[in-house]
Amino acid sequence: MKTIYVLSDSTGETAERVIRAALSQFYDDDVRVQRLFQIRTPAEVVQAMSVAVHDPGMVVYTLVDPHLAEVVERVAEEHGLIAVDLLSSLIYSLSRYLGIPSREKPGLLQRIDTDYYKRVEAVNFTVKHDDGQETRYLHKADLVLVGVSRSSKTPLSMYLAHKGYKVANVPLVKGIEPPEELFQIDQSKIVGLVIDAKRLVEIRTSRLINMRQSPRGSYADYQQVEDEIAYSIQLYRKHPEWMVIDVTNKSVEEASSDIMRRMNAAAGS
Repeated sequence: MKTIYVLSDSTGETAERVIRAALSQFYDDDVRVQRLFQIRTPAEVVQAMSVAVHDPGMVVYTLVDPHLAEVVERVAEEHGLIAVDLLSSLIYSLSRYLGIPSREKPGLLQRIDTDYYKRVEAVNFTVKHDDGQETRYLHKADLVLVGVSRSSKTPLSMYLAHKGYKVANVPLVKGIEPPEELFQIDQSKIVGLVIDAKRLVEIRTSRLINMRQSPRGSYADYQQVEDEIAYSIQLYRKHPEWMVIDVTNKSVEEASSDIMRRMNAAAGS
C-alpha cells in the first residue's frame, strides 16, 4: 500500500480533500492518506518527516511559514522523498496579483468557506459518476445530464461540478434502454442535451482521427448520427419534465450558464 502524508499547520482536512479529489482520477485503491497536523515549529516538522522517512511515502504539505516549508524540502531531498507544496505558489501568485504580502498566519486555511468544500465534494462525486458509472446513486446528484456520445456531457459535468453541483451523466445509445434508475429519480433534475447532426459528425470524426482510428465507421456516419439524435429527441419528448439544452453552437461556459439560469428560474417559480 502506498502512503501520502499530509503535513499541515492546521487540521490538514482541506489538503486531504484536495488529494482525494485528485486520487479519484486513478484506479489504484491501495493508497493511504495520513495526516500529520498542527505543525508549527521546525522541530515538529522534523518529527513529522521522520514518520515519512521511516515508512516512505509521498509528502504533501500546507505550511504557510516558508521556513517550515524549507525544512520539509530539505529533509525530503536528503531522503529521496517526493514533496509537494500545495500553498506556496498560489500564495506567491496571489501576493503579486493583489500587490500585498500574505499574512503567513497558520490556521487561516481552515476557515475556507463551505462553498469550497461543496465544490471539492461535487467534483469527487462527478468524476465517480461520469459516463453512466454508479447509476444506483443517481438520486444523490443535483443534476443528471443525458445525451448521445460526444454531446459535451463530461465537459459540462466537470464545469458544473466546479460550480458546486454534483453531476452525473448517462449516455444514450440507440437500441439500449437507459438505466431504470434514471426514471426513478426527481425528473426535474435531468437535462437532455441536443446537438446538430453535422456538428456531431465533425466532432466524432476529429475524435477518431486523434485516436488514430478510421473515421469511416458507423460512429461518425451521418445517417447513424441523425438516427441517434432522433432517438434522443424522441426520449426527451416522452419526458417533458426534463430540461432540454441545445449545445450545438455553445461553449461549455455558455451551456452551463444556460442550465444554471434555467435551474434557478425553476427553483424560484
